[in-house]
Amino acid sequence: MRILLIAGAYNSLTQRVHAELHDRGHAVAVEVTSRGPDVVAAVGRHGPDLIVAPMLKTVVPREVWAARTCLIVHPGPVGDRGPSSLDWALHEDAGEWGVTVLQAEEEMDAGPVWATVTFPVPRVGKSDLYRNELSDAALDAVLTAVDRFASGSFTPLDQRTLPSTPGARVRPPMRQETRRIAWADDATETVLRKLRAADSQPGVLDELLGGQWFLHGGHAERDLRGRPGELLATRAGAICRATTDGAVWIPELRARTGAGAPRACKLPAARALAGRLPRLPDLPAPVLPCADDAGWSDIRYREEGPVGVLSFSFPGGAMSTDHCRRLLDAYRAACDRPTAVLVLGGARDFFSNGIHLGVIEAAADPAAESWANINAMDDLVEAVLNTTDRLVVGAIGGNAAAGGVMLALAADEVWCRSGSVLNPHYRRMGLYGSEYWTYSLPRRVGAATAELLTREALPVSGASARDIGLADRLVECPPARFTAEVTRLAQLWAGSPGAQSRLAAKKAEHERREAVTPLAAVRERELARMHTIFFEPDAPYHALRRAFVRKESAPADPAATRAVAGERADA
Repeated sequence: MRILLIAGAYNSLTQRVHAELHDRGHAVAVEVTSRGPDVVAAVGRHGPDLIVAPMLKTVVPREVWAARTCLIVHPGPVGDRGPSSLDWALHEDAGEWGVTVLQAEEEMDAGPVWATVTFPVPRVGKSDLYRNELSDAALDAVLTAVDRFASGSFTPLDQRTLPSTPGARVRPPMRQETRRIAWADDATETVLRKLRAADSQPGVLDELLGGQWFLHGGHAERDLRGRPGELLATRAGAICRATTDGAVWIPELRARTGAGAPRACKLPAARALAGRLPRLPDLPAPVLPCADDAGWSDIRYREEGPVGVLSFSFPGGAMSTDHCRRLLDAYRAACDRPTAVLVLGGARDFFSNGIHLGVIEAAADPAAESWANINAMDDLVEAVLNTTDRLVVGAIGGNAAAGGVMLALAADEVWCRSGSVLNPHYRRMGLYGSEYWTYSLPRRVGAATAELLTREALPVSGASARDIGLADRLVECPPARFTAEVTRLAQLWAGSPGAQSRLAAKKAEHERREAVTPLAAVRERELARMHTIFFEPDAPYHALRRAFVRKESAPADPAATRAVAGERADA
């Protein structure tokens, strides 16, 4: 079928629906807009058989839904209505929630139901839940609805005839008054629940050190105590703040700016508070924190027999210069352990999206920070490529993009969860790219496919990644099971008869590569292109970066517009 996706943003769910529908043979076009006239024009251009809206916060124009079937993906179960469905579910600590695909009509979220799927709600942040359990359920519901539409024999069900999920009802948008933390009264779990419900947007508005800030993310602290609301310590860029019965670590802050002022960047909390932060004890985590270490850390390590698992979880998948250097230190320490297989990644959400554009944008010299950040990423990737004494797995539990994909490709094998979406390209940010991609990507998928992936700059589903050689294994499991399943598979690999021969072949390939195409030469070529981009004031990268981190309208890129808004070239 010809399917038109309309969305307010080309977000993770829109990308996944786009990629998965394409995998199933549909001709898929995407219109990224919140304007009704643009939607009307897109329908006229594409003449779709079906319209699907994976993420849309505005009303579909009457002239569209009255003439064609338009399916809306609502992140709530039957009977739930309103724009803050997932926020309310987390705020009220729901144990189960749902996704409903319904037909657009006059009243928002009130149309007949084409499909609905429930999912468990673990105690994770809203964005993590959205990209994982909700994304799995939404894709299931969308594919069911599309098949039902294609059959021509299904009649969607009136919502009034279906049972409502407990807690589902018509609710207003969640405002900051509801999200606000009462530090003098709220216990740790209450604070964490409010933070989870606001992650990563809009954050929880708070007052701190004479300013107003949006708080993003939260993790319990087991030992530190203080007067409620008091700042207690820093660690890995996060700040620790006391609650009535404990404390929480807050990884990121975003300054509230006045009307007409540019939107501030979301930054590591201690960096955001630079110049305001009082003298606090810095409590660095161990270089290789054990998985059961009581202190919070964004890097963890554990061993199970011959397998080491080095996991990391950086907000939004963005890796600053500091993140890269700390992860490199941990990687080197993990390589000193007596293991046969090292799993890099294995966490349930983002693997990595490459360099930290927010930290770069907020830097006094963005070009210099860009340069430091890409070199730190290259150092990390180089260490993985040069590991010859054990097998390494790049384990992608969630999504990955740009340099994050190339970090995974540096491993001997790439294993990704079935719900992962990969974006192995840099073009949409106006970058040439580094992280040894000109070596790793063609080596895996061939020169022609590598050129196609980087030129089209479109998302790749986990299944397609496996089919084209971008990934070696597709791990079919729920998000909560990924770490355990990857560990189990790595143990089997470590004990397999072919493991030693694979390691010997790896060492021989390393020697051959260094004799023919040394990594130093690859890095030099890539960084020469990146240096020109970073230090050229008029390079599109600077405007694209600013638009991305400050949520502004991006400058026009005709080629990129064709790739996203038009049908896929091979559809």
